[in-house]
Amino acid sequence: MTITIEYEAEKQLDLPYEDIIRDVVNESLDYEKCPYEAEVNVILTDNQAIQEINREHRQIDAPTDVLSFPMVDYEAPSDFDHVEDAVEDYFNPETGELMLGDIVISVDKVEEQAEKYGHSQTRELAFLVAHSMLHLCGYD
Repeated sequence: MTITIEYEAEKQLDLPYEDIIRDVVNESLDYEKCPYEAEVNVILTDNQAIQEINREHRQIDAPTDVLSFPMVDYEAPSDFDHVEDAVEDYFNPETGELMLGDIVISVDKVEEQAEKYGHSQTRELAFLVAHSMLHLCGYD
């Protein structure tokens, strides 16, 4: 399992964000019964950068909490049966891992929404990663 985490925001979250992300990604894939070793990329950024990505990819000129960029085209959520029919499209040739996609999270929104909803930043980050992992597994 390859989970790449890039921290691009200036503001630092005061929590073990790498452990939280890795745990949630692994638990999500176990829950969805992914039969392959997988590759997931996570970028932690700020509202300004995620707004630019949101504008470019979704034509929405506003910051959002999380964006998901799935690499697999699913016939049904978490239906991995067809991926071996297109190995060159879905698997990293160097590692053999299923390339699930990218997750982009605004650390500003992690802080804002944790305060707004009255729970911890740990819970908010875990929720956003889990939400995005479901998108990477084909849920809309």
